[in-house]
Amino acid sequence: MAATKDYRLLCLENPLLDIQAFGDEALLEKYGLKPNDAILAEEKHLPIYEDLLNNYDAKLIAGGAAQNTARGAQYILAPNSVVYLGGAGDDKYAAILRDAVKQVGLRVEYRVDPKIPTGRCGVVITGHNRSMVTELGAANHYDLEHLKRPDIWALVENAEAYYVGGYHFTVCPPAIQELAKQAAEKNKPFILSLSAPFICQFFKEPLDASAPYWDYVIGNEGEAAAYSESHGLGLTDVKEIAKALANLPKINTQRKRVAIITQGTEPTVVAIQGEDEVKEYPVHELAKELINDTNGAGDAFAGGFCAGIVDGHPLEEAVNMGQWLARLSIQELGPSYPFPKQTYSRQEITQ
Repeated sequence: MAATKDYRLLCLENPLLDIQAFGDEALLEKYGLKPNDAILAEEKHLPIYEDLLNNYDAKLIAGGAAQNTARGAQYILAPNSVVYLGGAGDDKYAAILRDAVKQVGLRVEYRVDPKIPTGRCGVVITGHNRSMVTELGAANHYDLEHLKRPDIWALVENAEAYYVGGYHFTVCPPAIQELAKQAAEKNKPFILSLSAPFICQFFKEPLDASAPYWDYVIGNEGEAAAYSESHGLGLTDVKEIAKALANLPKINTQRKRVAIITQGTEPTVVAIQGEDEVKEYPVHELAKELINDTNGAGDAFAGGFCAGIVDGHPLEEAVNMGQWLARLSIQELGPSYPFPKQTYSRQEITQ
């Protein structure tokens, strides 16, 4: 059997170094943070990153939603299967980020900006609460020039599938469009995550420009509801929204679009373009005491799903792989995967 070629999956979004630590009320008060929140950092918050690194037992994770997904796909796939693009600085945070991805076997090709710090997300954990403070930094400065650089574009041409996280609509929509057009032209799968309700609401124009290129679109029930509302669909039923997403106009008619909507512990909903039946795939139960952190479960689902698509598995199997990886992830702290590495086994979660 011929060896599998390298870097079959190419991912694009906004890399962040997640700096996670257990804190207390005093730490939250020091920076004016709510216990359970996600905010963009202001000037007063900037010292928190060094504070967490120096004074707390911080766990460092190569974060940013699509980088979590890329790590997840690489967790399942053969070595050297995934490459990730985004913007980073030339600083110690970038060095930590590169070391973190190297440990899990993910190749990264960052657009390096020597003048702007690497994006960071400080996560203060108190009980079951997570207070996240994000400074996008250099992640906010990715550009089309980097994507079109000959060595990077060679990776694009080599890849067999593309995954784009929706947060990148806030950074460089032209890069998303270039990948989307390449996918349609070469009949390669283009997989997009809606990522957050605000993307559907406030970045509607670039989102809609990419929509005709979606071969797979992934979202959760909140993102689906936001899409329906912002696009005047008048739909509240998740199955009907999935069907509407699947049947949007499409450029590459060689592939039927598939819309996948996750719903936490409720079944994953899957609609296929032109098909009336909307399928539901129950998620696999996990005892509550085994759940450690649901932050990043959606990213993990997308990672497993992408691995399934890239490896040529049937749609049902790809969904199963997404659920399997999400199930592993929520037993870890933060968007992480267990080591020693576990091997995907369908039997393991369908018994």
